Amino acid sequence: MVILRKRAYARAGLLGNPSDGYNGKTISIIVRNFWAEVVLYEWDTVEIVLAENDRARFSSIHDLARDVRLHGYYGGIRLIKATIKRFVDYCAWRGWSLHARNFSIRYETNIPQQVGLAGSSAIIVATLRALMEFYDVEIPREVQPSLVLAVENEDLGIAAGLQDRVIQVYEGVVYMDFAKERERVLDGYKCYVYEPLDPACLPPLYVSYNNSMSEPTEVFHNDIRGRFHRGEESVVNAMKRFAEIAAQGREALWARDETRVAELINANFDTRRSIYNIAPWQVQMVETARACGASAKFAGSGGAIIGTYRDEAMFDRVSAAMAALGCRTIKPQVRG
Repeated sequence: MVILRKRAYARAGLLGNPSDGYNGKTISIIVRNFWAEVVLYEWDTVEIVLAENDRARFSSIHDLARDVRLHGYYGGIRLIKATIKRFVDYCAWRGWSLHARNFSIRYETNIPQQVGLAGSSAIIVATLRALMEFYDVEIPREVQPSLVLAVENEDLGIAAGLQDRVIQVYEGVVYMDFAKERERVLDGYKCYVYEPLDPACLPPLYVSYNNSMSEPTEVFHNDIRGRFHRGEESVVNAMKRFAEIAAQGREALWARDETRVAELINANFDTRRSIYNIAPWQVQMVETARACGASAKFAGSGGAIIGTYRDEAMFDRVSAAMAALGCRTIKPQVRG
């Protein structure tokens, strides 16, 4: 029996986020330290196996409440079901016939949850990769991020942008331009310009996260889109600024200008802080890292930060200071 194992990795937004959902520009890196893995093999029925994160049995109501606070109301089953449905619809739209063999599918993940490292989209990307191989279907790489986003936005009602899905499909380091004039439609999905960058351009980076105090992405992003579409000047200008930061960051990376990259990382968070109501403990993470001499910004929607450090002594200072806040600090593995 052939067993398919497909992984997709965590990611961190380096510059420009959260402008990806607002026709902006971003740079993201893959974080191979953490992954979601999907295992698929032929079976007599289509079966989705429950994973640890899909638990429905608790020792007490307090255990249930704690689980919801840490992980939200949903595990990965809804992600897999929605991905399968979207995959079937896409293949039907393309006029592709799928063979009649069934499968069992399960997932596991070690991506810290609800801290903005894109754990949900990793499950979807890994599932899509397994389905494509099982059915011998090749969906264009440019289309895959938009299909994954549609699973979340349209099928599940999760607020998200393309950035996470692009970097998880392409991996490495990617500069993304979501400007309306760069938009094109492929297979019914909007696609934009995705430019892989050489990971050798990256300065020394750290990622710190605290998943004992977290909130779902849906909560974090709850009002910015409405303010943007109402034309609130501060939000509209901030999204333009995020895009400028990413474009300038692309040039700084090519120039190996680590000082400039650090400045832009800090500017990214300062701009975000000007329009978001950010939890004090999340601000404390950024300010603690900066007090050690490092740059710092959110890696995603909150709960994890990313930044640059000068040398090993500074990395050790950041690690110790963040540990005092209950955070773990890692060096993100970008290369495969």
